[in-house]
Order: sequence, then structure tokens, then C-alpha cells
Amino acid sequence: MKSVIEKIGSSIVLAIERLGFAVRLFFDSFYWLFFGRKYKQKLRLAQVAEQVRVIGFDALPIVMALAFVVGVMLSIQLLYAFADFGAESQVLLAIAKSVTREFSPLIIGIIVAGRSGAALAAKIGSQVVSQEIDALRVMGVVPVRYLVLPPLLGLIISMPLLILIADFMAILGGAFFSIDKLDMSLMAYMNESFDVLAINDITQGLVKSVVFGIIIALVGATTGFNVTGGAEGVGKATTTAVVASIATIVVADMVFSYFLTQTL
Repeated sequence: MKSVIEKIGSSIVLAIERLGFAVRLFFDSFYWLFFGRKYKQKLRLAQVAEQVRVIGFDALPIVMALAFVVGVMLSIQLLYAFADFGAESQVLLAIAKSVTREFSPLIIGIIVAGRSGAALAAKIGSQVVSQEIDALRVMGVVPVRYLVLPPLLGLIISMPLLILIADFMAILGGAFFSIDKLDMSLMAYMNESFDVLAINDITQGLVKSVVFGIIIALVGATTGFNVTGGAEGVGKATTTAVVASIATIVVADMVFSYFLTQTL
């Protein structure tokens, strides 16, 4: 019993330490963003642009495909459910609002966590193991500014753009299955879908996307910087980064859904 309590306590302490480390990374990143020039640690825009390309542009095919499939899936399920109440015409409204508020941010957050969060943890972890982080410090390069700030900004920029594209593709996927059942043209379906959307619906998804991007960057970087145990540790850190990112995103999505629904 004592050993179980000790393990639980050590796990809680470790979680708090990692949370504190992640918060420090966040504030350090923006400190070097605004004051890096003063210490000759200026952020290179080319690094951020490269991260936007890798995180955003390279993810477009899978994002568009999955968003379209989610739209089709929602259309199938909602048409079946609403048919019992003779409310098939409300499928259009339900798909548009559920996609922009909930499904696009959550699905894209999970996809990007699997791609970019794992890659960031593996990159930093391998550099920790090979002592490249120490070499950067010796050369006068701040590791946070060089390794964390570019992907953090890349995620903050890329996530909202990916969400907007996913919103469109999911609504298009809903139209693909629904227009025949609703006896509507594709153009009429799309126009009506955008008409029923309010600014608040899109804003909720965009706010969530920025938060999810920050979570992915901080969890990936925190896991990478705390790698131990050589190459095996890098593999474990990669898995941990993905699982922790997705779990945190789901919890954050629940919290933000509640508060944004109350305030927006």
C-alpha cells in the first residue's frame, strides 16, 4: 500500500514539474520573440515559414480528406437520427454548427498532435541525447529560441488556417451525401450552410485551434527536453508526446466548449 501511494505521489509531483516546465517554455519563447534582438538572438522568419509549410501545407491532403469523411459521416448519422422526428431539413444546420464549433478543431488537433507533436518531441529528444543542446548553449544559441519558438509560432499560424479549410471540406462532405436526400443543389446547400453560421460559431473553432496548437508545441517540447535513456528514451518520449497531447486537447476542448458556449 505504501509503495502504491508513493508511486501516485511521485507521478503527481512529476506532472506538476512538467506543467511548470511547459509554462516556463511558453513565457521564455515569447520573451525571446520580443527581446531576442537585444541579445543578438533574433528570430529568423525563414524558420517560422518553414514550420508553417511543414505543419500546415504538408498536412493539407490528410486534413482535407479526413474533414470530408467526417462531414459525410455526420450527414449519414444525422439524417438517420432526424428522420424519426421528420426534421431532415435541420441536418444542414446541425452539420455546419457542429463542424465549425467542435469536430474540425478536435479532429485537426489530433492529426497535428500525431504529426507535429511527435516530430518535435523526437527532434528535441534526439538532440538532448546527442548533447546537441549543450553544444547550442556553448555556441551562444538559446535552445528555446532556436528549437521551441519557431514550431510554436508555426502551430499558432497554421492551426486556424487548417481549421478553416477543414470546415469547408466537412460541410462539402455533408453536402455530398445530403443533397440527394434533401432535394437540394450543391450550391444551394453550401450557400444555406454558410448563411446559418454565425461569427461566434467560427470564432469558437479558431480560438480552440490556437490553444490546441500551443498545447501541441509545449507538450512536444517539454517531453523532448526531458528525454533520458538514449535512443529508447526518444522512442518513449515520442509516444508520450502524442498521448499526452491528445489527452490534453480533449480535456481543453471540454473546458473551452463550456466557457465559449457561455460567453460567445
